Amino acid sequence: MFLVIRVRGTTGVIRGIADTLDMLNLTRINHAVLIEDTPSYNGMLQKAKDYITWGEIDAEAVAEMIVKRGKIVGGAKVTDEYVAENSDYDSIEALAEAVIKSEVKLADLGIKPVFRLHPPRKGYEAIRVSVNEGGSLGYRGEEIKNLVKRMV
Repeated sequence: MFLVIRVRGTTGVIRGIADTLDMLNLTRINHAVLIEDTPSYNGMLQKAKDYITWGEIDAEAVAEMIVKRGKIVGGAKVTDEYVAENSDYDSIEALAEAVIKSEVKLADLGIKPVFRLHPPRKGYEAIRVSVNEGGSLGYRGEEIKNLVKRMV
């Protein structure tokens, strides 16, 4: 399971890349989505790599994002009570484990699939340079967890 975060805005985006970002539900800066590791999604990530960053995420970080930034359709926060009433899981932590294992999707439970995160504390690194060169764009692997902690 990958967490994908949009880093750059819409100015000057080529139409094909803009369409890809829309398909990923990344319509604004600092929006994040969870996607599966499939060849079609990997192609989309490579196409939009100059506007996003992504990496593998664990259940602990997903649970923290759901607790702090997760919203139900309608705008209310996600709680353990809501999860227990509307799913087979008794807590947000159990739901996060199931999401990581691709057993359930957040949208199936009425939870918005897009997380609206804060800008990272102490800012992004250079937003026009890849992670390999000391910037913020592209694949960052396990380091995405550190970025999420700064943004939640």
